[in-house]
Amino acid sequence: MTASPPQATQHCDVLVIGGGPAGSTIATLLAQQGRDVVMLEKSQHPRFHIGESLLPANVPLFDKLGLRGEVERIGMPKWGVEFVSPQHEHSSFLEFGDAWDKSLPYAWQVRRSELDEILFRHAAAQGARTLENCRVREVDFDAEGATVQAQLGDGQECRWRARFVIDASGRDTFLANRMRAKEKNPRHNSSALFGHFRDAQRLPGQLEGNITIFWFAHGWFWFIPLADGTTSVGAVCWPYYLKSRNKPLKDFFADTIALCPKLAERLKDATLVDDVVHATGNYSYSATHCSGERYLLLGDAFAFIDPVFSSGVFLAMQSAFEGAEVVATCLDRPGAEAARARRRFEAMMRKGPREFSWFIFRVTNPTMREFFMYPQNMFRVKEALLSLLAGDLYRGTPIWRSLRVLKALYYMVSLRHARRTFGAWKMRRRNIRDLGPLQGETIQS
Repeated sequence: MTASPPQATQHCDVLVIGGGPAGSTIATLLAQQGRDVVMLEKSQHPRFHIGESLLPANVPLFDKLGLRGEVERIGMPKWGVEFVSPQHEHSSFLEFGDAWDKSLPYAWQVRRSELDEILFRHAAAQGARTLENCRVREVDFDAEGATVQAQLGDGQECRWRARFVIDASGRDTFLANRMRAKEKNPRHNSSALFGHFRDAQRLPGQLEGNITIFWFAHGWFWFIPLADGTTSVGAVCWPYYLKSRNKPLKDFFADTIALCPKLAERLKDATLVDDVVHATGNYSYSATHCSGERYLLLGDAFAFIDPVFSSGVFLAMQSAFEGAEVVATCLDRPGAEAARARRRFEAMMRKGPREFSWFIFRVTNPTMREFFMYPQNMFRVKEALLSLLAGDLYRGTPIWRSLRVLKALYYMVSLRHARRTFGAWKMRRRNIRDLGPLQGETIQS
């Protein structure tokens, strides 16, 4: 159902800020519990969003929501990852079907505008009250709940009284900003520019939908084939490189692609869709906490990490599934039990970014690059790494001993090549230095 524009203070059990994957998922789950849920989305679906590559661990979550068929309909099957390095003649192919748990062999590449609308409309169909073009302006907490003030696209003011608030505002980080709880990740600092292309050269057969990661001198590229024939291409760069731009963004993006000859070859006959290139900065951050007595922070509203392993939608939806149980406990059994549930939630929310980030911080290091380009399975380390890449972090799959072995091997090889390792460390220290905010979240050429 769709909420009518409120004229006076309205009441609900839970108010959700944001109608992306995290917000729509938790709104669905709470509505299915019988809660009175209101979800406010600042834009109108369908709306553009980046982050188009899903993980195999998303699939069971879509199954639980009853949406697997809908996602299958709009998605391009993704069976694995291709890594392309300028230091190697060959490409490395890793297949999710070779992971520890063979039951998660594939995921999808999706248009986020389509996926997010499917999730949003599903929440409404399950009983959540949804309102689009409604931007939250203020949230004031007290002992009984929260007063939420919002504004419709036509300027009309709205007011809600909620027992609990969910911040699923994504990179807007609504509550973290107002609580001054948002912190830049001191170990990672990157920016991105990206666009969509027609007629890009794809891999043959079943490999067509695989994501490709291209390393280049200033970072790495993603290459994501979509079911409608377009391909999403983006460069995640160190800030110094994007700050060096002295020409229109479209031309700068073309020059950046030219720095990666193997990618340029795949795009030689391609055209940029609508001549639109986007740029964004401040890529990695986290909040000091993700829960309080009357609120939770989900997905990107809590933390955002470099997208090299396509973890964003999965971590958002996983946080929603875990968060729905925490909300139920806080509303129905406040006190000591709710405090314990929140502590478990805090630990869960940190686990995913932490496990992904260990590899993200090292993905441009020559030693880690060798591991991806020449994967070995001694002590089942390849299976464990593929499980991590698949997002299989929360289902009890026993990958952790093998991942510890993989990390030990990384340190041993790094010590064996101490000069190379030290040089890479110094370069990364220079690369992540803070040069100030990138001007302009989205720029059209």
